[in-house]
Amino acid sequence: MSEEGASFWITLIEKVIGIVLIALSILMIYFTFNSVNVLTIFTGLFTFLSVVLMIGGAFLIITKPPE
Repeated sequence: MSEEGASFWITLIEKVIGIVLIALSILMIYFTFNSVNVLTIFTGLFTFLSVVLMIGGAFLIITKPPE
């Protein structure tokens, strides 16, 4: 397989993983805010982790691999 083909697949997989991370973070935020009364003091922790995942997913979508 040529380098161009491998680069295409790596870029595609990066984008898919980024989309999955963003979807996971949205689900985490949704379930965190729906169970605030159960999580009590850990609400901030789960919100922070969700935002970190969202930033990581956005970073994977935006960046391009070196050629």
